[in-house]
Amino acid sequence: MAGLELDNVTKIYRMRGKEPVLAVDRLDMAVGDGEIVGLLGSSGCGKTSTLRMIAGFEDATAGTIRLGERAIDRLPPARRNIAMAFEGYALYPPLRVRENIGFALLRGRHPRGEVERRVGQVAEMLEITDILDRYPPTISSGQQQRTSLARALIRDADLHLLDEPMSQLEPQLRAILRARIKDWLTGRRMTTVFVTHDQTEAVALADRIAVMEQGVLQQFGTPAELRDRPANLFVAGFIGEPPMNLYPAEIVADGGGPAIAVQSAAGAAAFRVPLPPADAAPALHERLTPGQQVHFGIRPHKVRLGTGDLSGTVLSNRWLGDQSHIGIDIGGCLLTAVTPDPVPGGADGTIAVDLPAAAINLFDAEDGRALFHGLQEAGP
Repeated sequence: MAGLELDNVTKIYRMRGKEPVLAVDRLDMAVGDGEIVGLLGSSGCGKTSTLRMIAGFEDATAGTIRLGERAIDRLPPARRNIAMAFEGYALYPPLRVRENIGFALLRGRHPRGEVERRVGQVAEMLEITDILDRYPPTISSGQQQRTSLARALIRDADLHLLDEPMSQLEPQLRAILRARIKDWLTGRRMTTVFVTHDQTEAVALADRIAVMEQGVLQQFGTPAELRDRPANLFVAGFIGEPPMNLYPAEIVADGGGPAIAVQSAAGAAAFRVPLPPADAAPALHERLTPGQQVHFGIRPHKVRLGTGDLSGTVLSNRWLGDQSHIGIDIGGCLLTAVTPDPVPGGADGTIAVDLPAAAINLFDAEDGRALFHGLQEAGP
């Protein structure tokens, strides 16, 4: 096994008669030996282009890609020792499913008995043992996707790349296979990079997640870091379901002490959140000045209901079987709160709200970079 390192990797697509398209912009990322990393982002963010450059199916316009001690960015795909599960499956129609899965092992002259054993193991894990003797054109798209995934997972490779590995599966099966695939990869210390647009899948599979947008790496961290310490306004709004409550705000100082004056979408004053005393959060007071424009954010799961100095009107109250999602209007701002218990009452009722100081996030209004998470200064 080997770690993967991307140094200043850039991809520009140039098409005759059209403006160049910058798909990946100076990407730096290091993946540890045996680590599982998810590339997460919306369509067109550059995650698949990154995966294809690592695999060798796209040339990097600039930068270096290293796998262990080898620079692989100028090597053809066959010499990189990388296994890849394609979003488009890329199966061999004349071969049965079992032959598709074991193709690389048979070509590598592994004993046929060993190949059959390993094919059986991965097929059982992915629940496709009943289709091993069928041909790709006769099975469903979900079964084809699992066959492609099995063909990649069975290989002895330095790196495994998975492109949207479970996009065609029904939710219940996808939930089951996430845990099994994670165990398969971690138990064999398989260095893995996978592409997904599904946050749940990224959190379930990845040790660390690289969030991308418009070709730029926004943040590379653990699921907990992305949730609790987002690097910028984009990550704060992109990560989480429901996403973080975010509002424009201004730092004010009046007779009641320094506070965050939150504004509604219309620009009107909505509510204020007092800053903690200077002795409790000296860095906060040193860096924030009256009149400073910021964005205020708090995760829905951190909002406390039924207590606090603020109050609002309940707009919606949805019980989802394991948690309640409550929509609250506070001074023209829609605040979403999530609680594990049912909340009595329906719309139009009034409810008390507390926004704990330890849960607040502040972002710079100009460039979106994080300033503070709770009472702690954000990283560089």
